[in-house]
Amino acid sequence: MSIKIVTDSTSYIGAADRDKYDITIIPLTVNFPDESFPETEVDYDYFYNKIDKGGIIPTSSQPAQGEIEQVFTDIVSQGHEIMAIFLSSEMSGTYQSALSARDIIIQEYPEACIEIFDSRTNCMAMGLIVLAAAQAIQEGKSLSEAVQIADAARKRIKFYFVPAGLEYLKKGGRIGGAAALLGSLLQIKPILYVQDGKTAILERARGSRAALERMLTLLENDNRTYGLRNVLVHHICCPDKAEELAQVIKTRYGLEVAVLPIGPVIGLHVGPGTLAIIYITENY
Repeated sequence: MSIKIVTDSTSYIGAADRDKYDITIIPLTVNFPDESFPETEVDYDYFYNKIDKGGIIPTSSQPAQGEIEQVFTDIVSQGHEIMAIFLSSEMSGTYQSALSARDIIIQEYPEACIEIFDSRTNCMAMGLIVLAAAQAIQEGKSLSEAVQIADAARKRIKFYFVPAGLEYLKKGGRIGGAAALLGSLLQIKPILYVQDGKTAILERARGSRAALERMLTLLENDNRTYGLRNVLVHHICCPDKAEELAQVIKTRYGLEVAVLPIGPVIGLHVGPGTLAIIYITENY
C-alpha cells in the first residue's frame, strides 16, 4: 500500500514533477457561451485569443463531485491511501466537494484513509505545498506526517502578483469601473496577494517596474528574516518578461528559479501580462 497525491488543475505543477511524484490532477472547467473545456485540455494561447477577439471573459466551474468520487474510488480500491490538496475553500467549492466525496467513499470502503487538505491558496503557491507533501511521501513519511509537512509549508509560502492592466479585475468585479479607469490613466499597478485564503490588494505602485521592484523587495525582506528555500516565477502570456524576472532572482540568490505559466481558471481573473513571484521560506 502506498500514498497517492491528488490535487486540482489550478496548482499548475509542471509535467516533470507530476510524473516524478505520480500526482493525479482533477481539472476545473472554463465556460464560454459557445463552448466549455477542462483547463487541462485547452491551449492557453487559444483561450486568451478567444477572450481578446470576443471581448467576453468566461466563467469557471469546479469539478463535479462525482468526478472526485471516481478518482478517489480508483485509488482506494487498489488499497492506496490518499493525500488530496485543493485550492482555497474561499475561492472554490472544490474542497467542500472533496469532503463530501470522501464521506461517500468511506461508506463503501470503511478502511480507506483519505486526507483532504485546504491549501488556502492557488497556483504554484498550492503547488509547492503539493510538492512538499509528495517529496515527504516519496521519502517514506506516513500520511499524518505528510499532512504536518503540508501544513508547515502552507505557513511559509508567499505569493505576490501584478496584472498588466486592470480590465480583467474590473470585469471580474474585484475593482470598480471608476477605479479601473483612474488606475489605467495613472498607470497604477496593484500588487495582489493571497490573504486568509482570498485574493487581496497588498499595495499599489506607479508603473510595472515599480511594482516588480516592490515584489523583489518583499522577497529580499523575507530572505533576510526567514531565508529562502524555493522561488519560482509565474506568468500569463509573457514568458520573456518572466524569464527576465527569474534571471534577476537567480543572480541575486544563486537559486534555480522555475518559470511556469498560469492557466485559464486563475488567469481569467487577472489577464495576460500578469507576473508573479511565489516562494517558500526556510522558517516562519
